[in-house]
Amino acid sequence: MSKIKPYKNSDLGKKEQVTKMFDTISGDYDGLNRVISFGIDIKWRRKVVKIVKENSPETILDIATGTGDLAINLAETNASKIIGLDISSGMLEIGKEKIKKKGLESKIEMILGDSENMPFKDHTFDAVTVSFGVRNFETLENGLKEIYRVLKPNGTFVILETSIPTKSPYKQGYKFYTKNILPLIGKLFSKDRSAYKYLCESASLFPYGEALNNILRKTGFINVEDLPQTFGVATIYKSSK
Repeated sequence: MSKIKPYKNSDLGKKEQVTKMFDTISGDYDGLNRVISFGIDIKWRRKVVKIVKENSPETILDIATGTGDLAINLAETNASKIIGLDISSGMLEIGKEKIKKKGLESKIEMILGDSENMPFKDHTFDAVTVSFGVRNFETLENGLKEIYRVLKPNGTFVILETSIPTKSPYKQGYKFYTKNILPLIGKLFSKDRSAYKYLCESASLFPYGEALNNILRKTGFINVEDLPQTFGVATIYKSSK
């Protein structure tokens, strides 16, 4: 895997830099997501919810929950408890406000924590989800091992992550959009220009498709399957323990 450059020139590690980045852009994040994806990210999250709902989970962990979009959507599964975990306190505060407005405080709990060193016992959750977050793990394999640890046997693990289209003309269009248009949108609408440059670069260098499938299998996950979305600009990965 190609090495992803740091978010900014800094002596801080990737984890600390990513935390600072998301704290800084937390106020812009939801609006920018809608603009950047043309709102299609809402449709992708609904598909994740549908997959998770199939197994009627009682407890769900949403890692890298950010402002809680997926955690809020997961309330539709009728799970009795949903925990959203994130390392950015800025993102979590916005998520808590959204949860409060929807009257979901009794069902969804937002926790500040590290996905690679989680404060949960083994075999705690019926389902674990990560939406646009695995590429921000400091060490991907460590994060996946932690997810495997806290997931119950027969539990469901679903990832939603950016990927790269492999067929023309979508491949060329995606490359042009991420190199020229996406950074411009970030520059215009966000106070942190470096953030969206990092997000673009990390998306282009992160393993996707069968490469990520193989990493999941190596970690111990079974029934691994990838489901490309919207010409391959994003992919849903579903697996189990």
